[in-house]
Amino acid sequence: MARGFALCSNGRKSSSLLSNSIARVSHSISPKTHFASYLIQPRRPNFSRLFCNLASVPKTVDESETKYNEIFSRRMAMAGLKPHHRIALGVSGGPDSMALCVLTAKWKTEGLISVEKRDGFIDGLVAVVVDHGLRQESKDEAVLVRSRVSEMGIRCEIARCDWVNGKPKQGHLQEAAREMRYQMISNVCFREQIGVLLIAHHADDQAELFILRLSRGSGVLGLAGTSFVSEIFSKDLELDAEHMKNRSVLLVRPLLDLWKEDMYKICQCGGKDWVEDPTNRSQLFVRNRIRTSIGNLQSAVFKSELLGLISECRRTRSFVDKVCADLITQSVTVTDKGYAVLDLQRLNPTEVTDICLSKYLASVLQFISQRQRPIRGNTSKLLLNYLRAIPCRTSLTAAGCYLSPAPGSKGTKVIVSCFLHGSLSSKTEILNICFNEADQKKPSLDDELRRITSDAKSFSDNAAVDVQFLDAASESVLSKAKELNLLSESTYETIALLQRDESNRFITKPEDKSVDESVAHEINNIASSSDEVHLAPGKDLYFMNRFLIRWNLSKNECEEARHGNCQVRRATTMEVRHMVESDWLYLAELSKSSNRNHSAASSSYKALKSLKHIPAAARRSFPVLVDHSGLLLSVPAIGFSYCPCLKVSTLFLPRVPLGGGFSSFL
Repeated sequence: MARGFALCSNGRKSSSLLSNSIARVSHSISPKTHFASYLIQPRRPNFSRLFCNLASVPKTVDESETKYNEIFSRRMAMAGLKPHHRIALGVSGGPDSMALCVLTAKWKTEGLISVEKRDGFIDGLVAVVVDHGLRQESKDEAVLVRSRVSEMGIRCEIARCDWVNGKPKQGHLQEAAREMRYQMISNVCFREQIGVLLIAHHADDQAELFILRLSRGSGVLGLAGTSFVSEIFSKDLELDAEHMKNRSVLLVRPLLDLWKEDMYKICQCGGKDWVEDPTNRSQLFVRNRIRTSIGNLQSAVFKSELLGLISECRRTRSFVDKVCADLITQSVTVTDKGYAVLDLQRLNPTEVTDICLSKYLASVLQFISQRQRPIRGNTSKLLLNYLRAIPCRTSLTAAGCYLSPAPGSKGTKVIVSCFLHGSLSSKTEILNICFNEADQKKPSLDDELRRITSDAKSFSDNAAVDVQFLDAASESVLSKAKELNLLSESTYETIALLQRDESNRFITKPEDKSVDESVAHEINNIASSSDEVHLAPGKDLYFMNRFLIRWNLSKNECEEARHGNCQVRRATTMEVRHMVESDWLYLAELSKSSNRNHSAASSSYKALKSLKHIPAAARRSFPVLVDHSGLLLSVPAIGFSYCPCLKVSTLFLPRVPLGGGFSSFL
């Protein structure tokens, strides 16, 4: 919840939380009327940022209420959702999220023959209010919102942020708060076994984002705006033990067909209060500036045509996503060693349009690097040229990945591996994972989620797709739309004016080079610059957002163990790091030794045979285990074990799957 807020009342008795501190004034005005401000009495000196503006809005019920319910129900069906599904709501207390609460509660109660209520709340529906803790008054705000939502029969929780590494700086405040908000709500969903999260983004949000991205030079895919449905994955591994994958929450935006003014009407029809945030009118924030400009310029024709243009971009995005998914299925093989192999003959990149091939490459590279950043500009062009130069004879570093010809493929296949010199996520977690067989026999939340996404995918696949902007560059989208009669002259000029105005405010920064030209040579010992990670026996380690690792002592005993001299059995912990060049040189030396541990020599010989078919860059992403003296004990990805007393298991388990999970841009 942002700094300060204004309370809007529909005339009902307001919450007792602030009743003693608010000067009660009754005005009958519309939500768009300029509010007068009344200062809440501070609990301590200098506490003066909490303001209340009161509006008495009579409850109105008209035929628009039925229309809103029908629009909402249609969107929920498009997302594969039914009233019996367990659902969470992201709530801030503003008119948007309160309208979402009104519509969801009605959809839930009217869609079920009998509505179960526990402690007076609708079963299977939970609202989550996130208290970011960035202001002293945020706690009171969250309590007030919880009270209002609870009055609607919706169980409401407050999730309070714990900024372990310190609160974010001003320049990154909004982005950090958004990431933390989703993380906190996701944690509630996982704990409550809820697989679906609804949030209240609407058509005004899409319009603002369109102008923002247009002013920043985004292409058609970016101009499609936010997805209708997408998957978000926990930053901390939430393991689905049955299917051995990271758990996710389905994020649904069912209000995209409605405008801001509809949010007010829905709250009025439902007789619900809401909170207005004064900082939403601050011109310091780019979204607020665009919002104000659109509000000053828009008409019914403007809104209709702008939404139509966004819809065309979304249809193009849906088409490109479908083509990309098909190309991945046909041409990408993901190995259990953590790298991918692209079959260029099956891909036939020269016949794939630039926009589809760029999306395909971005999906693969984001998956391998686990760095969910867009790939733009010169880097994207470089990758397109590289992939279309068949047979492939050179190597390339880009977007946190290393691309090289697959050994023995004569340039018809490309290996994409993690490039460890890049600015990749270095997150490593010690996990406590319990495999409860009884729980695995119960109907799984993930099974329900798969059924929901299957229904949503069927709806998406059956939607008619008429693509208009496949070949349109970012600078030509508006002219193309005008040419296709999607925009009138006045709407075209208005959007161009908004674009120019915001572009002039934007200070262009030099493009970040994903290709690191400063790395002219290979650094052998990558692990030396990172913090040491030690793993005890029987514990699970999630290494670099990629590998799940565990080691234990086996029942087998080596010759040294019988004499009490086994280094493995003496170890209480082992260090886990990435493979370095000295490791495979050590394996080569060990395989030639006749007077050393026979088991180690045999194991190293087999491991070296596997390494011959793996490029050096791909080897460096392998996790290895060493003892306190630095002795290499295991490279589980290629089956090397120094001693039969050691049992190591490793699983390639990326946090975000290939393709980023299910999404829909309907």
